[in-house]
Amino acid sequence: MRGKVRPFLIVTAVLFGLFNVLYFSTLRSRHLRWGATDAELNASLPGDDLLAGVNGGVTHAITIHAAPEKIWPWLMQIGQDRSGFYSYTPLENLFGCEMPKVERIVPQWPARRVGETVWFATPKHYHGQARMITAVVQPGHAFVMTSPSDWERLQAGRPGQEGTWAFTLAPVADGQTTRLIARTRGASPETLTGRIASVLFWEPAHFIMERKMLFTIKKLAESNS
Repeated sequence: MRGKVRPFLIVTAVLFGLFNVLYFSTLRSRHLRWGATDAELNASLPGDDLLAGVNGGVTHAITIHAAPEKIWPWLMQIGQDRSGFYSYTPLENLFGCEMPKVERIVPQWPARRVGETVWFATPKHYHGQARMITAVVQPGHAFVMTSPSDWERLQAGRPGQEGTWAFTLAPVADGQTTRLIARTRGASPETLTGRIASVLFWEPAHFIMERKMLFTIKKLAESNS
């Protein structure tokens, strides 16, 4: 029995090593900047100045054949308390988010206001901590959320330290095409375990969910433009 286990462990170790080489040399760099051009990746976008000491981040982008004003209302409905996140709703609800799926513009919902809470799950889940605060609202251009703790820091005149999630609409020359740029920035986890979990789980999970989100917003905006 011991003779059979040893080759299995060797093969497993080799496959794991090959996966890590492939992931860190190719796959990770691609999904961290999926859809984004070099210019978009290096651009200073709304919300970037809210954090201190954060150099990296994730930038995703997609082309939408609709004017910014046709896309903006969909961004304003983001949140568990409104339309959900236009992603894999059943998967989100497996984690108790109670996420709705509203794929129409609801006129009764006003635009988000600076300082307003955007829920990621119902307040009764996750001790009411699954939320972000609206930090920037530039109609037709930029919508940025930050963590509750960072919002308190910003209100006190100090820079944020935890993270932001930003959406920027950049019109293309024809006026009827827009680049939707999503950028997530945050401080690196302090522990080794946290850094490993971030790289091997949270980063891929964020890519999968946000990619679906951007495709859904594209579909909704183009079908209603």
